Amino acid sequence: MSVASLLVPTITLVLMGYLLRRYGGFSQSFWSDLERLIYYVLFPALLFGALASRPLQLDQASPMIYTGVTFIVLGIVLGYGARWWFGLSAISFASAFQCAFRFNGYIGFAVLGALYAQDGIAAFGLLTGFMVPLANVASVWALAHHGEGRMWREIIGNPLILSTFAGLVWSALGLPLPAMVDTTLEFLGYTALPMGLIAVGAGLRLVISGRQMGAVAYLTAIKLLALPAVAWWVGGMFGLRAEYLAAAVIMAALPTASSAYILTVRMGGDGPLVASIVAVNMIAAIVTLPIWLAVL
Repeated sequence: MSVASLLVPTITLVLMGYLLRRYGGFSQSFWSDLERLIYYVLFPALLFGALASRPLQLDQASPMIYTGVTFIVLGIVLGYGARWWFGLSAISFASAFQCAFRFNGYIGFAVLGALYAQDGIAAFGLLTGFMVPLANVASVWALAHHGEGRMWREIIGNPLILSTFAGLVWSALGLPLPAMVDTTLEFLGYTALPMGLIAVGAGLRLVISGRQMGAVAYLTAIKLLALPAVAWWVGGMFGLRAEYLAAAVIMAALPTASSAYILTVRMGGDGPLVASIVAVNMIAAIVTLPIWLAVL
């Protein structure tokens, strides 16, 4: 499969979401309800179904997890530089900091699914289950100093984390999935990927003040260039192959999650700045993600 045939449908659905949000006449409540449906129902079903129906192979996947921890920690360390180098206020830094290491899982699942089908989704889901708590702890910790600190509730109540570990436990116990349940989860999973990409496009915002341009460019370069380069190097050192290497490198190369904006607003941070970084990440990833896919 060529890079173009993989990415063009993905970008098309994101663009469709953006155009529908601007010109489709749908209300704000429609998009909010759609995001909740994807986040609490469709993607948890996709994750649980992909993991529960496959044998648990943590011995093969553990190097992928070590690689993920390495690039997330690097993003956290480099992200701290934005506070001193670009003169951000405390609240702006706490909000923008997470954009150095959070990732848009919707795009990742779509890409891995196109590359390796259910095996790719299972590998990316497993890595997501371990990286989302790490990224959320760092993000919420920074914001908790300026908003309402609800770190553990954000982590423990995350439906992607819960569904991932539920799927891992089901697989570890060797329990079969009843055929009707498996088929239902498949139907929900097929819906999750396109709807998730449309929701990503609908959430794009771009309003950047001149004094913040340096920080935006710096955080975008960390997320889209530095982290995937490290993932490629560390993954190679660990001997990662096929879907495990692809999951690590693609996760590192993904644009910042649109949920970073939701978390920032919920905790009283600088929402417009985060929304702008998310949008710049998405636009820049149109150039950088094909490069990393070509490397893979």
